[in-house]
Amino acid sequence: MTKVDARDLQTNETDDRGRIYLGTEYANKRVTVAVVEVESDHPNEDELAAAYREASESAEELAEELDEASDEAWDGLDK
Repeated sequence: MTKVDARDLQTNETDDRGRIYLGTEYANKRVTVAVVEVESDHPNEDELAAAYREASESAEELAEELDEASDEAWDGLDK
């Protein structure tokens, strides 16, 4: 039986179908792999919600600053 070092599997990336290439040394051999953890490369819903809230607050602040600058510009034209 060929032993597989767990570090070899942990450092490999999967393709778009979740497959890991083990290498030619495992060709024509039966290989059993257990998935012990799955990480998502996408942010979770809480992170997305926080990011949207922050963006919304920033947009509101920016709109207020733009409104003030616009008022000052119009006032300057009247003088």
